[in-house]
Amino acid sequence: MKIVTTLYRQVEHLLHEVAKFGLVGLLGLVVDLPIYNWLVFDNPLVFGASGDGMLHDKPVTAKFISVTVATVVTYLGNRHWTWRHRERTGLHREYVLFFVLNGIGLLIAAGCLSFSRYVLDQHSWLADNIAANFVGLGLGTLFRFWSYRKFVFKDELALDEADHQHPKAPDTAAGLDADNTGDLPVIR
Repeated sequence: MKIVTTLYRQVEHLLHEVAKFGLVGLLGLVVDLPIYNWLVFDNPLVFGASGDGMLHDKPVTAKFISVTVATVVTYLGNRHWTWRHRERTGLHREYVLFFVLNGIGLLIAAGCLSFSRYVLDQHSWLADNIAANFVGLGLGTLFRFWSYRKFVFKDELALDEADHQHPKAPDTAAGLDADNTGDLPVIR
């Protein structure tokens, strides 16, 4: 029975991390998409008539700019929410690794965009967004989740350390008296 419980906790923990990572990624997408579409198509909302943005002929450069801005947002979200329970190994180390691995994820998206633009000769906003922000981002996201967990935010805090960071309520009335919480005393 202990094996089943342990397995359940590990799967539950992983699902929570995946959900948080996904929400932070959505926030990054909300930052990335309008910047990219504004730079390439002069239309951050992509609805209605699109024109030529200032980087219309340089979509890969526009993607690098939009993803760089989104990376700052996602680093903060992942460090302080998704993987806050993992040991901090130094801001400089984490930040550099995060940006390097995010750069590899960006190369995946840029490769998909380049393939669509220069091999398939697709130049519409729909083709760009499908190639870079659906296919490329999807593949890059799988890589990012694995690599951030493995290399950036790698060591989990010991269970007793995590308990000290988030104190739980005492189990007994005696525990309440001993904690001196400032609340009214327990009547027995």
